[in-house]
Amino acid sequence: MAAEPVAEGAQRLRPPNNTLNERAIGWWRAQWLALTVVVAGIPAVLGALIAPARAWLLVPAAVLAVLGLLCTALIPVWWFRVHRWEVTEEAVYVRTGFFWQEWRIAPMSRIQTVDTVRGPLEQLFRLATVIVTTASSKGAVHIEGLDHELAAELAERLTRITEATPGDAT
Repeated sequence: MAAEPVAEGAQRLRPPNNTLNERAIGWWRAQWLALTVVVAGIPAVLGALIAPARAWLLVPAAVLAVLGLLCTALIPVWWFRVHRWEVTEEAVYVRTGFFWQEWRIAPMSRIQTVDTVRGPLEQLFRLATVIVTTASSKGAVHIEGLDHELAAELAERLTRITEATPGDAT
């Protein structure tokens, strides 16, 4: 089947160009590790303290610990490979996911607010998240895992572009 022609001046949907900062892998690993410690630690502590329940608490705790450590090692690298973002004069583009891919496009004329967020772990890894809020029922567009200085520059750039873009931001 032949591809449909693209109208002159129209752009094809393409993957966004930019990757996240490589420190995002460490940030995600720290999150997975903390989750693993909590999920595997609770049954491990209970198994250590409650003698009659040791067998049926310590085995699941060990399984959860192994699965959590595998996720800690592998998933952040996978996420890093599939997360992409880009900002043009017309829109903000974000693509996430592998099996369930999500493409979010926020036209500049629809942007209402631009925020940067830095949680404690993000601060530790010198990262930030840029949140672009629109009137979409789907919610805001998040660009996570950016170098904190790049995030500040990006928020400033988006603010300048949206101020200069005609539209009602609704």
